Amino acid sequence: MTQQNPWLAVTGGTAGPGYAARFEALAAEGADLHGEARRVDRLLTAAGRHPGDVLDAGCGTGRVAAHLADLGHHVVGTDLDASMLAEARRARPELDWHLADLARLDLGRRFDLVVGAGNLWPLLTPGTHARVIARLAAHLRPGGLLLLGFGLDAAHVPFTLPDGVAFPDLVAYDTACVGAGLTLRTRTADWDATEPYDGGGYAVSLHALGAAHP
Repeated sequence: MTQQNPWLAVTGGTAGPGYAARFEALAAEGADLHGEARRVDRLLTAAGRHPGDVLDAGCGTGRVAAHLADLGHHVVGTDLDASMLAEARRARPELDWHLADLARLDLGRRFDLVVGAGNLWPLLTPGTHARVIARLAAHLRPGGLLLLGFGLDAAHVPFTLPDGVAFPDLVAYDTACVGAGLTLRTRTADWDATEPYDGGGYAVSLHALGAAHP
C-alpha cells in the first residue's frame, strides 16, 4: 500500500494560507525569520560563490527562498504541497517554483547548495528518505553543500505525526547521506552555527558532495 506523505496527511494539503499568515504576523511583530537564509549566504560567500545557485527543497510558502533571492542568489523552490506553493507564487511570482515529489525530483540542473528547513526530513513520505537524499545529492555540483535542519522529538517537530510515522534519528540521516556520496562537515544545534550539537532534539547538518568546497 502506498504511504501518504505525513505533511499532507496532517494538513490535508490546505495549509498554505494559514501558514503564510502566521509568518506575516511574526514578521510584523519584528521576529527574526531569516536565520536559515543568512547561514546559506555565509556558506556561499565563504566558498566564493556569491551569487550562488540554491535549491530550497520543501520550500513551503517561500520564506527562505525569497530572502536568499533578496540577498542576490539564484534560487529555485520546490514543494509537494500545492497550497504552500500558491502562497509562494503569490508573494514572489518572479521566482522559480516547482510542484514536485522530492523522491522523484529531476530539475535537469545542479546547484551550489541545497537547503532544507522547516522539518523536511521528519515529514518525508515513509520509505522515501534515502531516495530523497540521493535525489538532492544528484542536484549538487561536485563539492556542493546539503544543509538540513530538523527536529528529532515531539518538542522540536511542531506537528502531530500520523500513526506509524516515527521521529527521525541522525543515524538514519547520516547513513542516507553516506549512501549518496555526502560527507558530514559540521553539525550544530542552531542555524546561526553558534551552538555545537550535543545530542539535543534539534540538529542542523552540513554535508558536502565529496570533500571539496563548491
